[in-house]
Amino acid sequence: MELLFIDLNWELLKAVLIIIGLDLILGGDNAVVIAMASRNLPKVNQNKAIVLGTSLAIIIRVCLATVAIYLLTIPYVQLIGGLFLFYIALKLLNEKEEEVNIESSTTLIGAVKTIVVADLIMSFDNVLAIAAASNNNVMLIVFGLAVSVPIIIFGSKIILMLMNRYPIIVYAGASLLAYTSADLILKEERLENIFMSIPNEHLYLPLVSIVLVCFLGFSNKMVKR
Repeated sequence: MELLFIDLNWELLKAVLIIIGLDLILGGDNAVVIAMASRNLPKVNQNKAIVLGTSLAIIIRVCLATVAIYLLTIPYVQLIGGLFLFYIALKLLNEKEEEVNIESSTTLIGAVKTIVVADLIMSFDNVLAIAAASNNNVMLIVFGLAVSVPIIIFGSKIILMLMNRYPIIVYAGASLLAYTSADLILKEERLENIFMSIPNEHLYLPLVSIVLVCFLGFSNKMVKR
């Protein structure tokens, strides 16, 4: 009983840490959007716009992730979602830094609307990754977002600076996505018989996914040079 309790606690803690890590790695652009959308507001309203816009964005993300959890029960959607997460991991390693062009507003309502709409458009990868890591637990999604979003808002510049200065952080983020990708694919019940024929599949498939995404990302960077 005690070992089962420890195992359950570790699974819960692991899911929370993965959700927070995914949101930190994938949330840099969203943090820039928040800053740019509110930059022309009077200082008094800037914090209000950030808090209101982010609160609404969190609620929408929770709703979308909850819907995604149920969508992942459809046959082969977990396989498709896992492959898409693998693609996102590769994109994270290969994308070039682009200037984000967000129209700022001079009104509180306008800034909040910009934050919510832009976050909704940009957060699909976040939502899918978080839903995949949540083990079908909506409360984990709420907790993970509640912890990570304030860090993104107030620490976005530090996060982006560290990612630019230390590429290993980006590789760590891509590895986390690759792990989540493999974990999601392994949950595809229609492929369970195939996976069961692979020894220690829950160890080797995530490891292969991580090595493959890092190898492809690094190789692509070498070719571009």
